[in-house]
Amino acid sequence: MPETPTETTSETLPDYLRPGLDIVLIGLNPSAYSVRMGHYFANPRNRFWAALSASGLVGREVGPEDDATLLELGIGLTDLVKRATPQASGLNAADYRRDAPRLKARIVNASPTIACFHGLTAYRAYLRYAENTPNAGSIDLGRQDFCIGNSRVFVLPNPSPANARYSLDDLTGWYRKLGEWREELKGG
Repeated sequence: MPETPTETTSETLPDYLRPGLDIVLIGLNPSAYSVRMGHYFANPRNRFWAALSASGLVGREVGPEDDATLLELGIGLTDLVKRATPQASGLNAADYRRDAPRLKARIVNASPTIACFHGLTAYRAYLRYAENTPNAGSIDLGRQDFCIGNSRVFVLPNPSPANARYSLDDLTGWYRKLGEWREELKGG
């Protein structure tokens, strides 16, 4: 059983980014709860860690306290908007206008093989505010015909407990597909 994260007083979560990563996982924004705990996806009802662990993408069981150590496995973490809110509905257009171009710069600088958005909402907001594509049209989950710098783009369902449309098994399957694409791109 993972340990309970200790509380911190940070206003947001740090980026876990560096050049040479296979995947950077991009959330919409950190929850206020996750910021209080000091770890990504810390809400015990969020299915991110369970799906990631079950998918085989990281090869072991992981939890919120492992967020920084994912770098050792070639996986980074960041958010489209760095401002924490209790719910995503607390975000506004000014947040996206300010932070989406900053995310683009971070991704171009780190140049991961895959930039992976958690949710269509995050990806659409990125396209609108960082790529000046206000009407992206129909977007499906999975591989995208778009790159951010040299990074390919993949979109997963958002693992938030508010997104009940996808079961834990569904989410796990999407993380498996992400892992398969990573291996394909690496030539394995």
